[in-house]
Amino acid sequence: MEKKKLLLLRDEALLQHPILLLLVLVLGFVVMDPLQMGPLGDHEFRPVKHNIAPYKQVMERWPRDNESRLGFGKLEFEDEVFGPESLEFDALGRGPYTGLADGRIVRWMGNDLGWETFAHVTTNWSKQVCAKGIDSTTHKQWKHEKKCGRPLGLRFDKESGDLYIADAYYGLLVVGPQGGLATPLSTHVEGKPILFANDLDIHKNGSIFFTDTSKRYNRLNHFFILLEGESTGRLLRYDPPTKTTHIVLEGLAFPNGLQLSKDQTFLLFTETTNCRLMKYWLEGPKNGTVELVADLPGFPDNIRINEKGQFWVAIDCCRTPAQEVLSHNPWIRSVYFRLPIRMTYLARFMGMKMYTLISLFNEKGEILEVLEDRKGAVMKLVSEVREAKGKLWIGTVAHNHIATLPYP
Repeated sequence: MEKKKLLLLRDEALLQHPILLLLVLVLGFVVMDPLQMGPLGDHEFRPVKHNIAPYKQVMERWPRDNESRLGFGKLEFEDEVFGPESLEFDALGRGPYTGLADGRIVRWMGNDLGWETFAHVTTNWSKQVCAKGIDSTTHKQWKHEKKCGRPLGLRFDKESGDLYIADAYYGLLVVGPQGGLATPLSTHVEGKPILFANDLDIHKNGSIFFTDTSKRYNRLNHFFILLEGESTGRLLRYDPPTKTTHIVLEGLAFPNGLQLSKDQTFLLFTETTNCRLMKYWLEGPKNGTVELVADLPGFPDNIRINEKGQFWVAIDCCRTPAQEVLSHNPWIRSVYFRLPIRMTYLARFMGMKMYTLISLFNEKGEILEVLEDRKGAVMKLVSEVREAKGKLWIGTVAHNHIATLPYP
């Protein structure tokens, strides 16, 4: 009876106040987004609460680069490479090699010869469908990614010269020193497909560790992983002698880059959704356990080691107070991301900017160096940092260049 009375009072209020009724109708229209103008479209959105360190706590502890030194970097190979996610050099020092948004793996042959196609990940690749040039990092290529491939993490076996590839759609592959068509190694685990292979590293015993970012979404739909806060990602291990793939860790929130330590007693991996750097022990009294290394001020991508055994981590954008509120309140995300507004503007309303930083950690997880481009004037959406040949080589998943900066 009480419920019925409340409903009658509500209806009377709406009838007596037509402006209020109009506002309710408009709000209902906006939230339903029938024209599918918002970032979710007709997607069945299932946001969940996920753990992220308090914004204020992280930002107060984080060192700042007051000189914004990444802003002094140089953009090289502009409009010659398209979304060079990962950068690698072979045992002879040749390179960089990199995987592109058009599905190719290419190699730099010097100023006289320029870039050459080194490998493909699939026989489906064709110049007509896949070679979009500077449009490869735009929506014009996205619908073709699954056919053309999207090579992400790259690693050379320095002894054999083989190049191992984590492709977002074709799983774990390998190609010989002469290049050509890569051979698939792992596309399934426990009978189910690997939807989003992301990065990898090679253990001294021959095993290959690699990340599978989500069991529900592939790379084309990676924004849903971040927006929902889902944690179905995994750390996998492929064993060449038995040609089998094993689940090492699961329940991860957008596992992304990974890197073995110099002595290979542990590996580090990033969780992009939760903005953190994690450690998984492979030997010693903590063998098989996971621990937090650092909460980060943005969304991390790949990790790469230098000759000293230190770790470079590429970090995009920045944490904001709004992000913390949204992460702890799935119902707000359900409303906010259904608004008929482009994702670009929704991100701006949250205070997010094209802001980039890279950070160097030692084996203890202590921060040794922070380099920033606070205005995003030169470097945006960085994906990886390689320290080689007296400079930092910096990849990007979404732009058509490689950035460099003299270092140290």
